[in-house]
Amino acid sequence: MKSIREFYEYRELLKTNVRKDIRGRYKGSFLGVLWTFLTPLLQVLVYYIVFPYLMAGGMPNFLVYLITGIFPWNFFQTSIVGATGCIKANEGVVKKVYFPRKILVLSQILSGLVNYFISIPIMLIFCVVFHIPLTWNVLWLPVIGLVEALFIYGCGLILAAINVYVQDVANIVQFLLNLAFYGTPIVYSLSLFPSKNILAVMIRLNPLTMIVDMTRAVTMDGILPSFTQMGIVFALGVVITVFGTWVFDKLQKGFAEEL
Repeated sequence: MKSIREFYEYRELLKTNVRKDIRGRYKGSFLGVLWTFLTPLLQVLVYYIVFPYLMAGGMPNFLVYLITGIFPWNFFQTSIVGATGCIKANEGVVKKVYFPRKILVLSQILSGLVNYFISIPIMLIFCVVFHIPLTWNVLWLPVIGLVEALFIYGCGLILAAINVYVQDVANIVQFLLNLAFYGTPIVYSLSLFPSKNILAVMIRLNPLTMIVDMTRAVTMDGILPSFTQMGIVFALGVVITVFGTWVFDKLQKGFAEEL
């Protein structure tokens, strides 16, 4: 409750930081914010060209399958990377001015969420182009994005705080993100694995797998998302956010000395 009250009191600072994060990400770029969806589309193109026989296995609408996996993944990846380094990136302000430091983390997640919302029409356009009938269930996409944002915020609080004290965190995070990418069925289908395979079981328990599954359910399949999966990711997000807030509050007392 304290964090929510602080966010409200400093809402103008939060808005400014979100705008700065969005603009700064592509500052000096000719295409600017267009890179928000051009980058994942270029990734999709590479995977579609390089892995069609290895990964697709005759899967119909493989291109749309890739797109509906890449956009939720990019939201997670860019937000985690941004949140991890946000305290160090703003060390001058952190040392001199008082404000809730968690705003720096939240602004990274909110700017990523804005980019995710921008990507939703792109996913829907590809569904239409490839003759995948859309239903009213696509209205669940923003809700899925908000649930994912809560999960990312909790993770971001922990990583941002620890990164101030441990120099290797950014490199470790990048390594773990590479593992997480291949531990999420973005460029392959879980049907490639036997149902009782230990690796398949671990991938199914991955919260990002659940987010991608829900995204594909409402876009490619036109059905309601799994409320079991949504409940699991939401509950996990709440637990991690509560724990992350505790960790952040404990460690932020020494930020000025460590930076």
